[in-house]
Amino acid sequence: MAKKKTNKKQKSMEEMLWDSANKLRGSVESSEYKHVVLSLIFLKFASEKFEHRKQELIEEGKEKYVDMVEFYTMKNVFYLLEECRWKFIVQNSKQDDLAVKIDSALHTLEKNNKALKGALPDNYFSRLGLDVSKLAALIDTINNIQTLRDKEQDVVGRVYEYFLGKFALAEGKGKGEFYTPKSIVNLIAELIEPYKGKIYDPCCGSGGMFVQSIKFVENHSGNQKDISIYGQEYTSTTYKLAKMNLAIRGISANLGKIPADTFFKDQHPDLKADYIMANPPFNQKAWRETNELVHDSRWAGYEVPSASNANYGWILNMVSKLSKNGVAGFVLANGALSGGGTEKAIRTKMIENHLVEAIMVLPQSMFYTTNISVTIWILNKNKRAKTIKYSNIIRDYRDREDEILFMDLREIGEPFEKKFIQFSPQHIKDIAKTYHTWQQSRSEYKDIPEYCYSAHIDEIRKKDYSLVPSKYIEFVNRDENINFDKKMVGLQFEFSELLKAEKDSKKELLNLFRELGYEIEL
Repeated sequence: MAKKKTNKKQKSMEEMLWDSANKLRGSVESSEYKHVVLSLIFLKFASEKFEHRKQELIEEGKEKYVDMVEFYTMKNVFYLLEECRWKFIVQNSKQDDLAVKIDSALHTLEKNNKALKGALPDNYFSRLGLDVSKLAALIDTINNIQTLRDKEQDVVGRVYEYFLGKFALAEGKGKGEFYTPKSIVNLIAELIEPYKGKIYDPCCGSGGMFVQSIKFVENHSGNQKDISIYGQEYTSTTYKLAKMNLAIRGISANLGKIPADTFFKDQHPDLKADYIMANPPFNQKAWRETNELVHDSRWAGYEVPSASNANYGWILNMVSKLSKNGVAGFVLANGALSGGGTEKAIRTKMIENHLVEAIMVLPQSMFYTTNISVTIWILNKNKRAKTIKYSNIIRDYRDREDEILFMDLREIGEPFEKKFIQFSPQHIKDIAKTYHTWQQSRSEYKDIPEYCYSAHIDEIRKKDYSLVPSKYIEFVNRDENINFDKKMVGLQFEFSELLKAEKDSKKELLNLFRELGYEIEL
């Protein structure tokens, strides 16, 4: 009797990528793994989009146009010469000059597509001196990854996040340097609604914020042409990755002429953005010397941010870039909610200037590289009553100038790849609905214990300008939010009542014994 075939469990993209990295052990430093794999993933992704478009033309009866560049660029697809296509690389994967062929493919691809200028590695594989057999094995592994399987997935960003998660600590990099999980980016986009205008990210990483912003516009029947993208990235390899990530999706962006430090070489000094989305490095230490940037115009009207922690440097950089009706949504470590000294002085002035609109504390374990508690901040330059019209939406905002919405999202989320947490589409929809209801309707919005609370500025003043949500939201069951002073008073009262009752019981018992003729002491 023939044995029944068992379906072999299909490996996830992450498992395949780890296999890819393992093929390089002994040949390449771990810090280079992600760049080697990303370049090849990009080449395969571009090739698969090219082949998909080519097949479309054939099915449409336009076979005679399959070698005309215009029929690809009109769909934001790169036209690839024969020697740039993935199948050509696979066919030559056993040749001694494989590294040269890969470098040539990347160089030719960049040369023939202006959108890729400065995006792809230059002569990278040849310089690495990879063993041919290991490089060939790597090609075989990547060949099994279907880069177009999930059209909604930010493939390049997901790859980057994964590799940072595996190697960031080993490379000695700070915990703040990572790709922002997709569900958090989607939530920020749904909150600030970047329909039309200029979007800015001062620390854009691999460009994931921009990718999801454009998807938000498309998903809500907006026009991508109504959005202008501006960003900056310090790390050269990540800068290239961002350009690669955007270019392959046909997204035009101004990321500055070169990779550069946002604080010391601001490439968008006069920018006034309608929307800002960011995930700055958490608790960045020694970001400037004590006497550097003291007179920078970005801190005008505020205290100079502390040289020991860049959190408020990032915040004030974003505040300085907002247009008169601009909105910013960004992620920061929870420590920024209640720090003292200079941080408190800046936070106090921001609150009194009616800039802070909402604070949302997130669940732990949402990032690959850290389980640190983090918060989404929403800043709004115009919290007063107004009406804003989008292509298919009209928003009527109430005057919330003297209020801040606090939300606790720590108990919301679903498991993601066993040990991580993410927001589902329904979670994002529900959170955004609460926020927008608070913005638009005083009658429909209600404070909900352990979830949300609208605090007046007078309450915040009494709390010494702390922005910790648990100081405002009513909690019932969570131990960390019990009012222990009030609880202790109650317990002391109960105890005194028990003692009093016990004393009364003793008296009654003594009287009973005396009536029976016994004299005893209790």
